[in-house]
Amino acid sequence: MCGIAGMIDLSGRTPASSDVLRRMADAITHRGPDDDGFLDSPDIGLANRRLSIVGLQDGRQPISNEDRSIHVVYNGELFDYPERRSDLESRGHVFRTHTDTEILVHLYEELDTELLATLRGQFALALWDERRRRLLLARDRWGICPLFWTIQRRGDARWLLFASEIKALLASGWVSPEPDVHGLNHLFTFFATPGPVTCFRGIHQLLPGRYLEIRLGQAEEPQARVFYEFDFPDRGQEIRQADPSRLTNQFEEVLLRSVQMKLRADVPVVSYLSGGVDSSLVVALASRVLGRPIPTFTISIADDPSLNEENEATVVAKHVGANERVIVRCGHAEVLATYPELIRAAEVPVVDTACAALLLLAQSVREKGYKVALTGEGSDEWLAGYPWFKIQRLMNALNALPGLPLGRWLRRAILAFSGTPQFSEDVVRETEDLLGGPNAWMNVYGLMSLSKLRFFSPEMWERLDGHNPFRDLALNTERMRRWHPFHRSLLIGGRVMLPGLLLASKGDRVAMNSSVETRYPFLDEEVFAFLAQLHPRWKLRGFRDKYLLRLVSERYLPKSIAWRRKAMFRAPMDSFHFDEISADGPGRWVEPLLSASALRQTGYFNVAEVQRWRKEFRRLRPGSLARTSVEMGLVGVTATQLWHHTYIKPLSDLPPMNGVSRGMRPEFVSARQPV
Repeated sequence: MCGIAGMIDLSGRTPASSDVLRRMADAITHRGPDDDGFLDSPDIGLANRRLSIVGLQDGRQPISNEDRSIHVVYNGELFDYPERRSDLESRGHVFRTHTDTEILVHLYEELDTELLATLRGQFALALWDERRRRLLLARDRWGICPLFWTIQRRGDARWLLFASEIKALLASGWVSPEPDVHGLNHLFTFFATPGPVTCFRGIHQLLPGRYLEIRLGQAEEPQARVFYEFDFPDRGQEIRQADPSRLTNQFEEVLLRSVQMKLRADVPVVSYLSGGVDSSLVVALASRVLGRPIPTFTISIADDPSLNEENEATVVAKHVGANERVIVRCGHAEVLATYPELIRAAEVPVVDTACAALLLLAQSVREKGYKVALTGEGSDEWLAGYPWFKIQRLMNALNALPGLPLGRWLRRAILAFSGTPQFSEDVVRETEDLLGGPNAWMNVYGLMSLSKLRFFSPEMWERLDGHNPFRDLALNTERMRRWHPFHRSLLIGGRVMLPGLLLASKGDRVAMNSSVETRYPFLDEEVFAFLAQLHPRWKLRGFRDKYLLRLVSERYLPKSIAWRRKAMFRAPMDSFHFDEISADGPGRWVEPLLSASALRQTGYFNVAEVQRWRKEFRRLRPGSLARTSVEMGLVGVTATQLWHHTYIKPLSDLPPMNGVSRGMRPEFVSARQPV
């Protein structure tokens, strides 16, 4: 993994500024502390910060083809690069390096833009075709690697700037950080920011499976084009009846190939281990492929035994014989101390406090001298590992009688009984229509949307002016309605939660903040294609989630782990709201951010309601629907205030942080030296 950046005058008349380009690259040094490289041509400026993992000695970017007419800067990994390289060499292409990046320029010579659909891996890239004066920006189909872009006017010129992180765009000095309330509305709707809008006005996130084609001299703004979309069989065309043993064998083979590819590197690879079936199976399969136990890194959640999975992780580590284990402890104090750095790294308000734990985990990986870690994200998305799928199954049973939507009535009755505010039936129906029908995702993460009703200020509602974040998703509902409703729910996880949270604030951003690359065996082209064709019964059997995966896991793990009930990995959600937060402790920033004057300065939230619920939420039963909804909302409020203070404008009630981070406002960003 690396960091990329670039700039181009869309008219093609003005050369890029080398000073601006270097400022942008410097702002993402943490993404690539090993090397840097630049292309300063009359038409375009490209920059790369390199984290060397494949082709350690000769992989400096930009990389060009034989006659230097095509150049590429690239962030990511192409896991089938040895096979693709051999094929290209057999057809006369000449390679100068040992890095996977060089494959891109030769594939482009062969396939033009069609190369994107053939890539197996995780990537964000910028490819410049000098002869055709054409720039391609593209992002992998899952959204593992980030890519942001903006168009800025400077005099008579319209400049396109792009980068792996928003802080590089801000470091250009050409982009003013202003909030986009539509992006904040995404956060309080989805628990995530899936794009294309961001929390910064005028800055766009390139969606997964999309690319931009920019030809110099074009008048219109670039429009994203699709090279990949999630797809499932039409309802009734899925594989329903099959021999369980044969299907388990096939899935095992597919997973083993994926893990084997994800282990390809010229540096050692480690694995995260939570004790859940996903990461545990990754550890077991990786250990088999390597012929030795893979080193593991585990989070131990302090302060709340119900959240701590260290014991289960220990069972797995002993089972595979892992001797090299690292345990990273995280509790209220660590969450409070880490959150300012988390927000700086993520560039969005982060509602999931577990992201702070994963930031600490990545720091530990780097401190131990490693650069690459395997992790288990993607399994829950493809195999219905989340509790809301079971809730939806129950709701469907209640709605079985025609004309009697008992499930919908029950949901509204539960919310009313708990005192949780609700959207009108018209809003619910509009949302379901935009999702292609009722959706399991709404059963739990809909709680985050309800917190808007509790905490948004009248000014915020006025600024939103009826904005519906579900419209921004631009889903192909016509195609989705042909799928099994179960698969529509899986799609929302793949479109929203993966790129908007799990692979961003919980993935790339917290890992690359410490110069660590995360790899995802379940986010593999062959793995998804295999699972997509299966009927839901192989994913959710009765109320048993990830059914087929558990059949495979029985072959590698103790049954207590293989069939262990799903436990959501999270840190304490109420860390910011303890009465005993001290004025000189790690959470000393919380009270100033949530003061009446600070809340009025941002204008996003209802001051009286925030202050009221900070006092009253502890009266609600822990774990209850009402308390969970309030806690999620209060974390969102706190994180948004901290994000505004960090990126938009310092809030007067909060003392300046210490230090300066390059490319950021010096008066309010804490320092972090590149590794």
